[in-house]
Amino acid sequence: MARTAAVIGGSIGGLFSAVTLRNAGWNVKVYERARAPLSGRGAGIVTHPQLLDALDRVGANTADLGVQVHDRVVFDREGERIHTLPYPQVVTSWDRMHQTLRRMIPDADYHLGETLTGYADDGEGVSLTFASGTRDRVDLLVGADGFRSAVRAQMLPKVQPAYAGYVVWRALAQEAELSADMRARIFDVFGMFMPAGTQIVGYPIAGENNDLRPGHRRYNFVWYVPVSTQDLADLLTDADGKTHAISIPPPLVRDDVVSWIEGAAARILPDVFCHILDKSERPFFTPIYDHLSPTFARGRVALAGDAACVARPHVGMGVTKAAQDALALAEHVAGDVAAGLQAYSDERVPASQAAYERAQLLGRYMKQVPEAGDPTDGRNNAHMEEIIRLTAVADFP
Repeated sequence: MARTAAVIGGSIGGLFSAVTLRNAGWNVKVYERARAPLSGRGAGIVTHPQLLDALDRVGANTADLGVQVHDRVVFDREGERIHTLPYPQVVTSWDRMHQTLRRMIPDADYHLGETLTGYADDGEGVSLTFASGTRDRVDLLVGADGFRSAVRAQMLPKVQPAYAGYVVWRALAQEAELSADMRARIFDVFGMFMPAGTQIVGYPIAGENNDLRPGHRRYNFVWYVPVSTQDLADLLTDADGKTHAISIPPPLVRDDVVSWIEGAAARILPDVFCHILDKSERPFFTPIYDHLSPTFARGRVALAGDAACVARPHVGMGVTKAAQDALALAEHVAGDVAAGLQAYSDERVPASQAAYERAQLLGRYMKQVPEAGDPTDGRNNAHMEEIIRLTAVADFP
């Protein structure tokens, strides 16, 4: 009889875990707390060779995966190109990746609106309880439920995400709505602007429904903005006065907060990025947090993806790291579950730590003030060469 597994979390990391286990012969159910099908609001994902390899290994369709960019370009405050690094890379969208993996899980095994309230591991199996009253018992439990993981909260209650001191603002602009001049200057490159204390990254991604035709694509805008802990509480407060913990749903971001960031953009950013923001859909933000679990497994329970470790998005490794976790997990639990999960943890903790530390390094580089020159013009970052070479690059296992 096939062994059973429950994956908590139906986002990309959970789907990767479910698909790899299914391919290894497990019966897998996915439980997602959201009541409606998930959407990444078109968020961009930078691919790495490790991610492409993982997709091939699970049998996912990688045809027309995304947009190919060839160069990384740094702009100064005047919108001039001051540095170019040839670096071919495919950039895709969250929705494209999620849909690809979601199609590999039967609808009968994917359950929306299920919030885990607790589990009990008795050594022979794991019993699960959900807020809806649903119960399940499985041979293996995988917590792939993001950085606010309910599974990690029970397994490792002392491991809490730590605020990094800045947020990331995201927006998407339709290629067709950009001026011809701006399209020519920025659309086909992985663009960057790096004055002291803040940083912009942007790149083209597919349009809706993975439309890759020129004129139908979008440009993904990513802006790291310092925000004090006190000011963050204000940003996380909606129009009804409710302050949300950790993050706020994008539709609830107040109009005055959006107006504030648009005003800051006009004062700080080059014209190319101001134009992207001006033509974008309503921007939204996410606070940046760090956490690294000291172990990714205990007994018959495992952590994977952001539930196990969050590396700041400078490294662009969230999806790739989740895919690598999933492949290692399925490989190690081929035999005894508890022993296999310990081997899985022994492999993945140091690998995740490498991404975690690289991301923190890039965060420190972003915050440093140059010893000479104008700190606001984007020309004098002492670590420019390293930032352009290491951002969204997975040159570690």
